[in-house]
Amino acid sequence: MKRAYIFAGGVYGDEFPVINKNDIIIAADAGCDKLREYGITPDISVGDFDSSSFIPEDNVIVLPVEKDMTDSSAAADIAVNKGCDEIYFFGGMGGRPDHAFANYSLIASLTEKGISAFLVGEGYTVTAVRNGKITVNGDIGKTLSVFSWTDRSEGVTLNGLKYALENASLSSLTALGVSNSFKDNTAEISVKNGLLLIMYEN
Repeated sequence: MKRAYIFAGGVYGDEFPVINKNDIIIAADAGCDKLREYGITPDISVGDFDSSSFIPEDNVIVLPVEKDMTDSSAAADIAVNKGCDEIYFFGGMGGRPDHAFANYSLIASLTEKGISAFLVGEGYTVTAVRNGKITVNGDIGKTLSVFSWTDRSEGVTLNGLKYALENASLSSLTALGVSNSFKDNTAEISVKNGLLLIMYEN
């Protein structure tokens, strides 16, 4: 798999990835400031830079302030165009709730394209699965919640969690899947028809 790490300007927790030499590093707007703190030079910087303390001089794409996409979405497009099929976002939660929600939508849209996408925030990670199965690792007792991002998700099965489901239906208008927890160190979530958004404690 070809992996990209995208760093935005939101809230960071203790989580920070171990970046390999073949991974692509993309700074989205104020993510430049965070990478500078860590002494990391991104391969590409993108954004309108309305919230960054500086605009990089090299390998930068400057976007207009008035545009029809977020800086994180523009960064995701770059990663996809470079052939990445696994994308991790950092700094995409916390602060403005509308930006966080937009990033949930971004995770869902990437999943629709067959890309493994993860939004890593302060204490939580968000990912998704569409018409398939995903395995999530976590500590026993920590929280995992599942929501239907499509109007309905059919054939939902949850294994390795305190509250199991077998071939169930979830609606986007209910919160049946909230506040489950790991019974084992590995949970398996599958859906036959629909898209599930999964939030779990790191």
